[in-house]
Amino acid sequence: MKTRSASSRSVARARRKKPDTLAVITTEEFDRLADRPVDDPAGDLEPYIDHAKVRRPGREVQRVNVDFPVDLLAAIDREATRIGVTRQAFIKLRIADTLTK
Repeated sequence: MKTRSASSRSVARARRKKPDTLAVITTEEFDRLADRPVDDPAGDLEPYIDHAKVRRPGREVQRVNVDFPVDLLAAIDREATRIGVTRQAFIKLRIADTLTK
């Protein structure tokens, strides 16, 4: 039996994969659908939204690296556990609270 390389299997799988296609409508029609009540099934916008391209202006993320002393990190972890959030969420909360004061 002849075996194919991993790359050739990937190509074959990609050929079999059904392409994701979005329905196309005008902006006016999209706005009209968006103005419908939430419980109206005809107002479903899901077929028209490409979630891979969705962006939140002003909320882009930039990764940073910060070094913490071990004792401070242990205190952060204890407090994050006490309030039931992740370490990252706790650090974000404290920085946001400090900046808004």
